[in-house]
Amino acid sequence: MDEEKAVKHKGPVVLRRGRNSESTTSDQRLLDQRGPGNWIHSDTWRVLRIQSEFVEGFGALAEVPKAVTVFGSARTPRDHVDYQRSRELGTALAEAGFAVITGGGPGVMEGANRGASSADGFSIGLGIELPFEQGLNDWVDLGINFRYFFVRKTMFVKYSQAFVCLPGGFGTLDELFEALTLVQTGKVTKFPIVLLGTEFWSGLLDWIKDTLVTEGKVSPADLELIHCTDSVEEAVRIVTSTTGESL
Repeated sequence: MDEEKAVKHKGPVVLRRGRNSESTTSDQRLLDQRGPGNWIHSDTWRVLRIQSEFVEGFGALAEVPKAVTVFGSARTPRDHVDYQRSRELGTALAEAGFAVITGGGPGVMEGANRGASSADGFSIGLGIELPFEQGLNDWVDLGINFRYFFVRKTMFVKYSQAFVCLPGGFGTLDELFEALTLVQTGKVTKFPIVLLGTEFWSGLLDWIKDTLVTEGKVSPADLELIHCTDSVEEAVRIVTSTTGESL
């Protein structure tokens, strides 16, 4: 009898030998409105939040046509050449029949959304909750704000046929190397990655070639995963030729 009392069932979970310290049931805690609200920050509740973000993202983006994701710095001012280039890129991608997906913020992201919108293209922004307020730019037609970076990254990859990266900081580099890893390991196929801005990206490419390849950390063939150009037209040509689309 003592052994039976030591066993506690919580749904599919079995707890033995005093591993359960709660004296109330799940139903009681659910229906009792009293008590602290810190339960919404528990790991189990976060799982439901994560699930809801996936469901919301999949539902909102399910009917999106073929798309290209554009990455780049949120800190780029509107009079900068990178902003103008991202705007030209958004327009060119829209005219080639692609929806344009960005992180939805200012800077390069805004430029790409703005360019797509000006060409009557489908302009999408996938925002992220940050310590500082950023918000979605005014040229986003369909916008979703996420709590979790990894959910947002899944949406970028799942609904894009290619990535184009303009100059940016840690976030852009994170997204670039995640895309490279997914292509290198075969998790995604026919997924061109274009770096727009040779002066900015040349140092990184030299380091990959002279250090990573030389020391055997990556293979020489991995360099072929990356295309670098200063031409918006060339970037779109690479995307269309690699994804099987034609201008």
